[in-house]
Amino acid sequence: MGRRKKREAAVLVCILAALMMLAGRYHGKAADLLPVEEAGLIDGLPVGADVQTEGAGTASGAAAELTGKLYAKAAVLLDMDSGRVLYEKNGSEVLPMASTTKIMTCILALEEGDRSSMVTASAYAAGQPKVHLGMQKGMTYQMDDLLYSLMLESHNDSAVAIAEYLGGLGTDLPEPAERSREQSQMAVRAFCDRMTQKAREIGCEHTTFLTPNGLDAAERGPGGEEIVHSTTAEDLALIMRYCATLSPAKEAFLEITRTPSRSFADGDGKRRYTCINHNAFLTMMDGALTGKTGFTNGAGYCYVGALERDGRQFALALLACGWPNHKTWKWSDSRLLFTYGLEHYEYREFMPKVETAPIVVAEGAAGSGNPYEPVSVTVARAENPLPIRLLTAPSEQVTAEVELKKTLEAPVEKGTEVGRISYYLISGDGSRQLLETEVLTAGEDVKRKDFRYIFAFIGKRFLTIADQESSPVS
Repeated sequence: MGRRKKREAAVLVCILAALMMLAGRYHGKAADLLPVEEAGLIDGLPVGADVQTEGAGTASGAAAELTGKLYAKAAVLLDMDSGRVLYEKNGSEVLPMASTTKIMTCILALEEGDRSSMVTASAYAAGQPKVHLGMQKGMTYQMDDLLYSLMLESHNDSAVAIAEYLGGLGTDLPEPAERSREQSQMAVRAFCDRMTQKAREIGCEHTTFLTPNGLDAAERGPGGEEIVHSTTAEDLALIMRYCATLSPAKEAFLEITRTPSRSFADGDGKRRYTCINHNAFLTMMDGALTGKTGFTNGAGYCYVGALERDGRQFALALLACGWPNHKTWKWSDSRLLFTYGLEHYEYREFMPKVETAPIVVAEGAAGSGNPYEPVSVTVARAENPLPIRLLTAPSEQVTAEVELKKTLEAPVEKGTEVGRISYYLISGDGSRQLLETEVLTAGEDVKRKDFRYIFAFIGKRFLTIADQESSPVS
């Protein structure tokens, strides 16, 4: 009877312990994401510490000096690989852009149109001011030939004929030769609206296209506000980046804009034309890739161009770069900007070291079966973007900042998001730009302690006690 009472007492103690354990279960929610110092980063570095240093560069000083030399009212130099602005002077100021508009006309026509299709000139297209091809109402041209006319000679009538043809497709408008001026304008406006929408898709929030050729234009919006045919230097450089490196029609765009000259005839073979490429910068600097000039009385001289050298690709945009008689200022500014990029920016690989501590799991069931054993999960890196390869100046560096859940509550499923790593580019002036965000996840499943788990532990302890009580005393 004594042994049985001892066993019953042991079972009662175990049951009471289990009930107390269950009564004390943690019911709070897992903590929100916490800064790395609270989350347990183990990399031996303080948050925001310089994890990689490339030396003391002089890009900032050179940029300040460059600003004093540029003629353009607004200028931007862009890394075409990442889309990052490397230099800007009034880069977000909204200004008219003249015939640099035509790079968007061209790329949209290449993406939406058929280069072999025949385009008929309307009276509206034929009436465009110089510079023009000299088309007449009813004349037909192959789309491909008009694209060379557009980009090499910057013909305004070719731009309108292209826009009117594509903007009128799928509508019930008469044939171009039979349209009224208002009907032609309706088709052209539909194409210009698609140009503006394309700019938004590229990331250009401050660009509005009212004409396909870049002639100065303005209108009143629904609220009476003035809407101007305009862009910013940053937006224009982004459009060039898209045309030269991202568009599915990029090869055709480069083929057209790099051609020295093009001869062709109208659809009836009655007139012949020769177009000469007026982008003189193509022969001014090694690596010059493409570009487009522009001028109106309102916009002044403008230029958008791209250069590729030693695996580096730059785009630039210049707005309001002088008025007559300063036609060459845009070439001087282009050379200065591209030289600045070549001298101060190289590709570098960054590998900021980050290590994360396991995260405690409240009410987690240990694999040993012991309900008193602390449980945690390892942190897994789902898609590690390192090393980060980026065109940078010597003074720039990449840092990593980690945020993790302080605790988790069981059950935890493997792959559950538990935090993130944010990678920042730190510039020489201390400003920072978010480059990428990496998701951190739970590395394994963790079950929750329940009655079955605890009673399994109790049963094991009971059998142990019972065995000890049954053992003969030596």
